[in-house]
Amino acid sequence: MFDLAPSKIFINIGSNDIGFNVPENVFLANYETILQQIKEKLPDTVVYVMAYYPINTVDDFGEKESEHSQLYEHRSNELNAAASGKVEKLAQKNGYEFINVNAGLTDSAGNLRKELTFDGAHMLPNGYEIVLENMKRYLE
Repeated sequence: MFDLAPSKIFINIGSNDIGFNVPENVFLANYETILQQIKEKLPDTVVYVMAYYPINTVDDFGEKESEHSQLYEHRSNELNAAASGKVEKLAQKNGYEFINVNAGLTDSAGNLRKELTFDGAHMLPNGYEIVLENMKRYLE
């Protein structure tokens, strides 16, 4: 990535760290290292640190109960929101902008809309189309 010298970077990393219950201090230290490397190696690059996408733990996606339990043992919208808050502080500390491009992804209860996902955790292309539409103002 550094060799490409992009003018902008949109960074949305760590959701699997949260889901696989990587200790928070390790997860945040890894994130911090990445942001510092970008700052050091690409000082003229505009960096947007992104809020975590919502998930859907309530609808049935046809998986077995054991699969559902395993996938969502350490994943929730509450955990993602808390992690987003901590990542936002990392962004501010490093002089980067924190953005939330999740408008239109959730139902009235705050869950990822069922038609935008095949398993509740991963979005389908129609979900990413919404994200892209929300990102366009940062791309110009």
